[in-house]
Amino acid sequence: MNTAHHYDVAIIGAGMAGLAAGIRLAHFGKKVCIFERHNAVGGLNSFYSIDGRKYDVGLHAMTNFVRPGVKGTPLGKLLRQLRIDRDEFALCEQKRSRIAFGPRGETSLTFTNDFTVFESEVAAKFPSQIDGFRRLIALIKTYDDVSLGAVPESARAVVRRHVTDPLLEDMLFCPVMYYGSATEHDMEFGQFVIMFKALFLEGFARPFDGVRVILRVLLEKYRETGGERRMKCGVQKIISREGRASALLLDDGSEVTATHVISTIGAPETERLLPGSSLSALSSQPAPSGALSYCETITVLDRQPAALGWGEDTIVFFNDSEKFTYAASEQQVDIRSGVICLPNNFDFGPGRELPEGLFRCTCLASYDQWAPLPEDVYRADKTRWYADIQRSALRFLPPLPSPATLAAATIATDMFTPRTITRFTGHAGGAIYGSPVKLRDGRTALSNLYLAGTDQGFLGIVGAMLSGISMANFHVLQPKT
Repeated sequence: MNTAHHYDVAIIGAGMAGLAAGIRLAHFGKKVCIFERHNAVGGLNSFYSIDGRKYDVGLHAMTNFVRPGVKGTPLGKLLRQLRIDRDEFALCEQKRSRIAFGPRGETSLTFTNDFTVFESEVAAKFPSQIDGFRRLIALIKTYDDVSLGAVPESARAVVRRHVTDPLLEDMLFCPVMYYGSATEHDMEFGQFVIMFKALFLEGFARPFDGVRVILRVLLEKYRETGGERRMKCGVQKIISREGRASALLLDDGSEVTATHVISTIGAPETERLLPGSSLSALSSQPAPSGALSYCETITVLDRQPAALGWGEDTIVFFNDSEKFTYAASEQQVDIRSGVICLPNNFDFGPGRELPEGLFRCTCLASYDQWAPLPEDVYRADKTRWYADIQRSALRFLPPLPSPATLAAATIATDMFTPRTITRFTGHAGGAIYGSPVKLRDGRTALSNLYLAGTDQGFLGIVGAMLSGISMANFHVLQPKT
C-alpha cells in the first residue's frame, strides 16, 4: 500500500473530471493522488459486468464531436490539454438522431453531426420560426459559455425572445435537458448554450467498445505521468483549520494532507465531508441536492436493431404530451418522455458491427419512491416498470411485425434506478446532474478546496473532463497575481 502522507493535490473521485484533472496536474510535475471509494473509475460514466457481458452506464454518446481539422472546439482543447491523439478515442459518428413529439412522434425533427440538417428540418416543420431560430443560433455561437463569472439568466426567457412557438421551444429543450440539466422546467442560459453546442452544433460519436475505451485512455495517460490513485479508499471527512482544508480523513482511518484539494463528487456530497461548513463563500445555506433522477432499461438482442427495422436512428428524444415536463417524477417513473439509444447505429465502418443488439430506454424517475422499498418489492417494481418504459418507447420507433417480436429477440436485460445511481456514485437523491446550483469558478469557503465536475457547471463527458482541466489550470497551475 502507498504510504505517502502529503500530496501537492488530492483529488476526491475518479470520474472523468478527476482523471482529467489528475493527468493535467501530473503533466506539470505535481504529486497527485486520486481517492475513489468504489472499485471502478468513471463515476457516472462507467461500465459493469453481468454474466461476462459488459454494460455501459451513462454513455449514450460522447457529445461535442467534431471532425479532424475543426479549430476552437471543446474536443480539440481537451485533446491538447491532456496530450491525447484523437485516434486514441477511436470515435465513430452517429447516423442520425431525432426529437419526436406527440402520442406517436407525429412531429419529428431529425439531426445529424451536420447542423444544416437540423436547420433545414426546423425550416420545413416550423417555417414561421426559422428567422428567429437563426437569430438564436447566432447568439449561441457568440455567447461565452465558459466564462467563470457569467451572470445567470433564464434559458427559457432568452429562447422565447427568438422562438415563439411553444412546441418548437419544448423540442429544443428536451434533448438539452435530458443530457445535462439539473434544473427543473428551465435552465441557466449558459448551461443551455453548452449543451446546445455539444448536441447540435457539434454532435454525437462513440468508440466501438463504448466508454471503456475513453476510460482506458485516461488511465493510461494518468499512469504514464506518474499519478497515483487509491481505489476502494474514499474520503470520509475533510478536516479544516484556519480557512483551509488541512487534512483528509480516509475510510480506513488514516489521514493525508495536500496543498490543494479538488473534489469531483458533487457540491452537497462534498459539504457532507465538511461538518458545520458550507462550500460557498457567498451563502451560509448548504448546496441543494438535485431533484432529477432516471431509470434506464437495457435490452440485449440476438440481432442488430436494423433487423427489427430500427437501423437508422441512433438516439431518439421523445415526448407524448402537449407540454414537455422536465421535473421530478410524481410517480416512480414518468414514461411520458425519455430517450431511446441504439448503440449499434453509429457508423462503425464497412462490415463492422457490435456483436449483439442493444436497446436502451431512459425516463425520469423518483428517488424518494424507489429508495425505501424492501428488496422483494424493489425487484417486482423493476420488472413492472421495465415493461412500461419499453412499451412507451416503442411508440416512437418503426413498428415491429408483432408484439412478440422483441421478446423473441431478447437474450438479456437489466435496469438501473435512482437507488442504483446513489449506491454506485454517492450522488444524493440519485441526482444524475447534481445540484441545480453550480459554482462556476469552483471556489469554496476553504481557500485550497475547489469543485470540479458536474457541480462546477461544465456538462457532458467532454465537459466533465474540461472542468477537471480548467479547475486544475485556474487554481493550481496558473500563477497567482
